[in-house]
Amino acid sequence: MAPAHPPRVPCTLMLLGSGELGKEVAIAAQRLGCRVIAVDRYAGAPAMAVAHAVEVIPMTDPEALKAVVRRHKPDLVIPEIEALAVDALVELEAEGITVIPTARATAITMNRDRIRDLAAAELGLRTARYAYADSAAALAAAAAPLGWPVVVKPVMSSSGKGQSVVNGPDEVATAWAAAQAGARGSGTRVIVEEFLRFSLEITLLTVRQWEGPTLFCPPIGHLQERGDYQCSWQPAAMGAAQLQAAQAMARQVTDHLGGAGLFGVEFFLCGPQGAEEVVFSELSPRPHDTGLVTLIGQNLSEFELHLRAVLGLPIPAIRSLGPAASRVVLATATHDQVAYGGVADALVHPDTQLLLFGKPEARPHRRMGVALALGADEADARRKADGAAACLRVGPG
Repeated sequence: MAPAHPPRVPCTLMLLGSGELGKEVAIAAQRLGCRVIAVDRYAGAPAMAVAHAVEVIPMTDPEALKAVVRRHKPDLVIPEIEALAVDALVELEAEGITVIPTARATAITMNRDRIRDLAAAELGLRTARYAYADSAAALAAAAAPLGWPVVVKPVMSSSGKGQSVVNGPDEVATAWAAAQAGARGSGTRVIVEEFLRFSLEITLLTVRQWEGPTLFCPPIGHLQERGDYQCSWQPAAMGAAQLQAAQAMARQVTDHLGGAGLFGVEFFLCGPQGAEEVVFSELSPRPHDTGLVTLIGQNLSEFELHLRAVLGLPIPAIRSLGPAASRVVLATATHDQVAYGGVADALVHPDTQLLLFGKPEARPHRRMGVALALGADEADARRKADGAAACLRVGPG
């Protein structure tokens, strides 16, 4: 439901999670004159560099979370990460705090079992066949009817942690151990899914407004490794019927969740070219990492769209600026302080941009930045983004 009183502009926003996506939300908010409070579990998180005030708290501690919100009394609380004390958000919302999109939506989407049951059982959306397991033995029993290989994930994790593909019974124990090591929180439950042979994985950025129609960005194609996004491109080529099916499912699930803001809704396209089946995968009730490409590829980025939606401001049109692509810049080693080499080489080509996140420390496979590019077509944009990212070197500061 909408806030009792539409947020004034400017207003005070509190970001719960202050990574690279939160940083872009903070910048978009400041362009509209808003005051930003950045909260995270560690000092020096990217959004803290551009916020008016910062707080460092254990994000999964409900009492610490409630205390920081009550102390600052923000107009809007915007969760930007999944590792949160969601029960505290429910309590704060009952006190009159506006949580984006809602406390309920945040709680449902941070758990794979809850969002999957909502999509498949309650709404009847096509998803991968799945089951749950609470032990290695139960995992083996649940996997066999789905057919090998299967995909195993903790029901609570982020950025692909604990996820693995299991090719047969002899790999179950290893997969169970990996899921437990990568899980967030104290639960042991895992979800086991059929392995979908898909031709394309897309993110459909879906903008739900307090009042007005649900809007969609051009679809974003992306590739993942270790369960984490590596590159994305926009617009992704897909048939009109498939796009309409994805939009209908995205509208259905976001209408059920309610509230306002931008949602990243993920789908698989499976089957023969031209007749692909659209399969719902996951949903994030916030800007999506694959949507970083919109910083160069759209008239309004996903972050600007998120702010306009939550503030009740008009969104006259969402337009593609042409074929665009992103490629992540990953660290390869651990560094307590960070410096970047090859920046000039990365920016030598027209229509390329770099986004260096400002994370204070590096570790292997940590996302430290992203290269963005516009091109004559999808292949050209991806080639330019890949080339710019390849020039970057993450080293000790």
